[in-house]
Amino acid sequence: MELYISNEWNNDDKTYVSSNMFAFNLKHFPENLKGRYQEVNLFLKNADGQIFGGLISEICWNWMQIEYLFIADEIRKSGYGKQLLDEAEKIAKAKNCDFIKLDTLSFQALDFYKKQGFEVFGSIPNAGGYTHYYLKKDL
Repeated sequence: MELYISNEWNNDDKTYVSSNMFAFNLKHFPENLKGRYQEVNLFLKNADGQIFGGLISEICWNWMQIEYLFIADEIRKSGYGKQLLDEAEKIAKAKNCDFIKLDTLSFQALDFYKKQGFEVFGSIPNAGGYTHYYLKKDL
C-alpha cells in the first residue's frame, strides 16, 4: 500500500482523526472518569438574544479546559469576564473537576486570569512576537 500526505480535507476526514483519537484515549481513561467528556459553553446575551461574549470549554477526565473567553469591546472591563469564569468554575466543581486550565498570549488577559486565581505553569517566548502562557487553577 502506498500512502501520501495531503492537506486537502473535509469534515469526514477531520472526524475520522478526532473520533479515533478519542477512542484510543478512552482505552486509557480510569473507569471512574469514562463518559465525563462534556462541552460547557456559556454566553452573554441581551434580551433580544444578541451575543456580547462567551466562554467555550470542555470537561475531560478530571479537569475543565477553557478554549475561549471573549467579551465584546464595548462591555469589556465591566465584570462580565469574571462572571463567566465564576459560572464555569461552579460547573467544574459540580462535575468534580480538580482544576481548570487555559492559555493566553501576553497581549490578551494574563493579569486578568491571575486576579481570578490562575497560576502560570508554563510559557513559550516568541510566539509570534509575544509570550504564550499556560495557566491552571486548582479547585
